[in-house]
Amino acid sequence: MTARLRLLLPLVLLVSLATACKKEDPVAALEKSAADLEKTPAAPAEGDAPVGPAPAEQVKQAVADFKAGKMEDAVTRLQLLRAQPVMTPEQRMALQDSIASVMQEIYAMALNGDARAKAAVAQYERMQTAR
Repeated sequence: MTARLRLLLPLVLLVSLATACKKEDPVAALEKSAADLEKTPAAPAEGDAPVGPAPAEQVKQAVADFKAGKMEDAVTRLQLLRAQPVMTPEQRMALQDSIASVMQEIYAMALNGDARAKAAVAQYERMQTAR
């Protein structure tokens, strides 16, 4: 059993290290998403009138909220943006990628005891289950 453990432990450490090095900066992901949303204007569906600011502006505001430590506001803004039907598939994919990156960072911060991150996780989970 110990021989297996000796073989398995370095493998687990190597995989963990490779995964940790690949982690994308959430702010960079949000900024990339905002740039993608600006490049490809959303085609409004028939009868859909734009509600509120453009998606790119909303992502920029989420970036500002995240940088300012207002994680709950950033999560709420991104979740509301995710629900908007007036996005191209490319825009939706860019948004999904940035949400995943942000939530990965927030979950890590929550595991380290950050109270704001814990509140953001709770907000995210409430919004996910309310759908």
